[in-house]
Amino acid sequence: MSQSSGSPIFGKRKEQPILILARGEKVHHMTVRPWMTAVGVSLGALFAVGYLASTSYLVLRDDLIGGTMARQARMQHDYEDRISALRAQVDRVTSRQLLDQQVVEEKVEKLLQQQQALTSRHGKLGSLIERAEESGLADPGTDKAESEKHADATGGIQAIERLMGLAAKTAPKGPALAYAAPFTRTDARGGDTITDRADRLFSRVTHSLKDIERSQKDRIATLTSGAISATDAIETIVARTGLSVTPDPADVDAARGRSDADGTDTAMGGPYVEPDTTDVFDRQLVELDTALVRLEQVRGEVRKLPFSNPAPQSDITSQFGNRLDPFLGRLALHAGIDFRVAIGTSVRATAPGKVVVAGRNGGYGNMVEIDHGNGVSTRYGHLSTILVNVGDVVKAGEAIARSGSTGRSTGPHLHYEVRLHGDAVDPMRFLNAGMKLSSYID
Repeated sequence: MSQSSGSPIFGKRKEQPILILARGEKVHHMTVRPWMTAVGVSLGALFAVGYLASTSYLVLRDDLIGGTMARQARMQHDYEDRISALRAQVDRVTSRQLLDQQVVEEKVEKLLQQQQALTSRHGKLGSLIERAEESGLADPGTDKAESEKHADATGGIQAIERLMGLAAKTAPKGPALAYAAPFTRTDARGGDTITDRADRLFSRVTHSLKDIERSQKDRIATLTSGAISATDAIETIVARTGLSVTPDPADVDAARGRSDADGTDTAMGGPYVEPDTTDVFDRQLVELDTALVRLEQVRGEVRKLPFSNPAPQSDITSQFGNRLDPFLGRLALHAGIDFRVAIGTSVRATAPGKVVVAGRNGGYGNMVEIDHGNGVSTRYGHLSTILVNVGDVVKAGEAIARSGSTGRSTGPHLHYEVRLHGDAVDPMRFLNAGMKLSSYID
């Protein structure tokens, strides 16, 4: 039971609660102090707060875990999207790199083919140039300049190939390709990409090859024009003598076929078909070959004709045509021209041919007649000594006799005639033509 006590001054004191504990015959009692109550209340409150907190955590934990997993799922998705984008970028860069490399390789292959074609053309052109030089045509180009251009083109192609090797060597591997492609990398000197350098080299090599091609075509065109001009000039000069040396087109084609087959032992044949010359260069080569063959044939015909002087450095004392006969004193035809020469001066054949007369022949005295073919012949009269026999084949400029004063002659001189199909023509036509032709034949 509880008891209370009072104070005379302050009145009654509040009674303290007493807690009685009984166990069998033993009874215990304990006074419950205010602080004990406070501690108990505090512990109860603490337990309640802890219980509520635990309950709240358990309730919210699932939400937190779900949110975290959702966030991680979003992050993983974003990461996978980024990886996919990087892979796509790598694929694009790799494809662009392969495409660039393929384009470069195709350009290099094309340049090599062009260079090989030009080299082959130079080989074809070389034989024609030699023939042109033998024909007296001046070559407008120089092999040295062309060789330098070839060397420059070769050096440029080699430089491009070195750039391709550098690009492959310095190309980043793996994902790094997404950030740098071989043919767009800046070289060690900085400020310049391999692509830029390759483009400049391509431009330089292409320019060199075009220069070579243009030079070859210019040389061909100039030589062809020169051959045609020389042939026309020779034909015009010869035509003034009453002769024609224009070759038959069929003979030109046949000669071209023989020139193409020179240097080979392979038998050939078949019907003639016009060559396939769709390529401009090949067509120009055919034109030059045809012009050279025509020039060579014309020159060959001219060399068979009597255009040289039978007595070089001798004066002409009597021209061709009507004159007073020195023996009869009346008008007569002088069928040749007379040269003032001393007895014993060498008389030379004015063209190659066959001796048909070698002996005494009336008013000619000792005479030599040479048949040059195509109805052309020459006569040499009043000779003191004959050095050839009938049937001999002589060359142009070969000594055939020595001058004298035999036959109807008033003194030492050489009587010289040119005959076409048996008719006497003025030899001065041939001598004048010979002087004009010297620049085209010699």
